[in-house]
Amino acid sequence: MFISKGGRLVRRISLSVAAISCILLLAFSSIVVYQNQALSFSLYQMLPALQFSFFIDRLAAFFILIISIISLSVSIYSIGYIEHYSGDTKKNSLVSLMILFMLSMILVVASKTLFSFLFFWEIMALSSFILVMFEYEKKETRKAGIFYFIMTQLSTVFLLLAFIMIYNATGSFDIAKVSDASPFVFLFLFAGFGIKAGIIPFHKWLPYAHPASPSNISALMSGIMIKVAIYGLMRFVLFVLTPELSWGLLIFGAGVISAIFGVIYALKEHDIKRLLAYHSIENIGIILIGFGLYIIFSAYGLTQLALLGIIGALFHTMNHALFKSLLFLTAGSVVNATETKNIEEMGGLIKSMPYTALFFFIGAISISALPPFNGFVSEFMIFQAFLMSWSLASPMLEVLMIVGLTIFALTSALAAACFVKAFGITFLAAPRSEHAKHAKESSFSMLLGPAILAILCVVSGVFSYQIFSLLGYASLVPNLMIISIFLVAVYAFAFVSLRAFASNNTRIGETWGCGILSQNPRMEYTASGFSEPIVTVFKSVYKTKKTNHRTFFDKYQSIFREGAGEIQLFKFFEEYLYMPVARATDYISRRVSCFQRKDLDFYIACSFVTVLVLLLIMGWLA
Repeated sequence: MFISKGGRLVRRISLSVAAISCILLLAFSSIVVYQNQALSFSLYQMLPALQFSFFIDRLAAFFILIISIISLSVSIYSIGYIEHYSGDTKKNSLVSLMILFMLSMILVVASKTLFSFLFFWEIMALSSFILVMFEYEKKETRKAGIFYFIMTQLSTVFLLLAFIMIYNATGSFDIAKVSDASPFVFLFLFAGFGIKAGIIPFHKWLPYAHPASPSNISALMSGIMIKVAIYGLMRFVLFVLTPELSWGLLIFGAGVISAIFGVIYALKEHDIKRLLAYHSIENIGIILIGFGLYIIFSAYGLTQLALLGIIGALFHTMNHALFKSLLFLTAGSVVNATETKNIEEMGGLIKSMPYTALFFFIGAISISALPPFNGFVSEFMIFQAFLMSWSLASPMLEVLMIVGLTIFALTSALAAACFVKAFGITFLAAPRSEHAKHAKESSFSMLLGPAILAILCVVSGVFSYQIFSLLGYASLVPNLMIISIFLVAVYAFAFVSLRAFASNNTRIGETWGCGILSQNPRMEYTASGFSEPIVTVFKSVYKTKKTNHRTFFDKYQSIFREGAGEIQLFKFFEEYLYMPVARATDYISRRVSCFQRKDLDFYIACSFVTVLVLLLIMGWLA
């Protein structure tokens, strides 16, 4: 049978080949991580100083392992998900760009030279930009794409400046140790990687880009791409530069702020994908907290605590990749089934989409750091590092650790509250719309991809002690397998006891509705109602403004007729940070446009002066 090039079979074969490649890469990276061996090779040389060389050590292999797992699950999921779009050309473009995006992230992590790192970094940035703009016909997608493009290119500018300074210090494009580097190198690297990772205040592209992107791409961006930025920061801070205490404090502070503000902003959201995007900011903050603790403890010679911090950060990097990709994939299935991203219009999906609900529930437990799943293990390791920080010789740092621990604990509690809302409003109670009422379970491939991630969330939590034992770090984590067996035994005993001794007589009746004869979805607890107390508590952050509109039957306003309420929240970072910069840029651009009346000689002179000024600035920074 003849099948056109743009047929469904070709897409399935392409995604299947991608999945098989991920399995092979997963096996390779696992061996490197376990044996702690390094591999180096050169692929292509353009000039003597410019070549595509690759180096895979234990750190790079660990991140390649993460990329392989998530890419495998997303490839399987995409077999069914992509077919929801119309047009073979559009579907084929999505598959091709997605595979290019996954490959570019692997090559960034494996790069040995500054040139190849930046080259594949740009491919990663541009391919992800096109994927964000996939549904460009929508106004909100175009806005998200412009936002993302500006931020991602700003990230590249900072990295380029840092790489030039590293080259000036070493005379080589190899990613190698720098004996004496300018402090601006770290600041540029932190800004460049921080923008891509989405740390506050560089975070605003995430809540725009994720809702606009296809859900499989959101899973890749949140699960992998922002971790590539974490890899870059760790690679250059640990293996190129010599970390200083002030760097650790900056990374730690950025992590604490990102974690608490990320979860606070997530709590107000009713768009399920934007809610998950804010939780990516929160979890990047948790990773940076662990990394910052490593640098701080290392500066004071506390090797064991430093190890606890960095291992906790790395393990949370993997855990977040697993449960956040799982949540984005299941959220994509829900959005496809209900044709909305607003959880207020969902409800009751646990009956029509039981497997999707189960996988989302596992992801929700994991991200809420509840035992015995994986999110609990990595956050518990960072908690341990905090609790043992009394060994620090500086009283000021001890106070800082107490404040950080308090905020970290509050972050975990708020994350659990947020996912009670997300799961409860989305899957429980009665459907709130016709689409939710008639929703159907996803196809097999769209269940198999999330199932892999859900299983890994459970396994990497329950068997974390055994996994760390293989790597020689068994003392860092508790044996959750014993706790899990105990919990299973308790639940099994309770279940058997109820089945054996509980009365079989049943009585069915409606819940008391204050005298109202019939129950309907309008009586359910809403996401706005759930979030309202927390929004009120953090009104200084949200700049909350509440308005009520009421009408009455009588002129004395004693007999209530109907009413409506609204909670308006102020976009602080957008209004006070991004928009002033945008307005200033627009103003300068308009002033510069007056030069267009000049002749060619004037343009050449301006270009020469600009290049000269930039060279002088770079020379001064170096």
